[in-house]
Amino acid sequence: MSEIVRCDDQTIVKPGKNIVASMAQEFRKELLPLVTEDSKELVVDLTDVTMIDSIGIGILVATFNSISKYGGKLTVTNVCKDIYNLLKTMRLDQHFEVRMVQ
Repeated sequence: MSEIVRCDDQTIVKPGKNIVASMAQEFRKELLPLVTEDSKELVVDLTDVTMIDSIGIGILVATFNSISKYGGKLTVTNVCKDIYNLLKTMRLDQHFEVRMVQ
């Protein structure tokens, strides 16, 4: 179960574990109700996430597509170097903001 914090127009989701096929269904169900017309910015905080597979990337892309329909924004933050390089190689940073761990 992800930690979800709502603050003004921003919702922060912190899965706290790797985003892989075995947890994808649960993570998708948690994100779905957060992507609405009321969502201005959805932040996925990848602190403690060291791996993301193709299913996890698919979830991020689907979330971006859904929130964009409502004029919202997706930000993926606290990304470790390996995941950052993967998202950058796939050019996903051109669609949503990706921030590395400080």
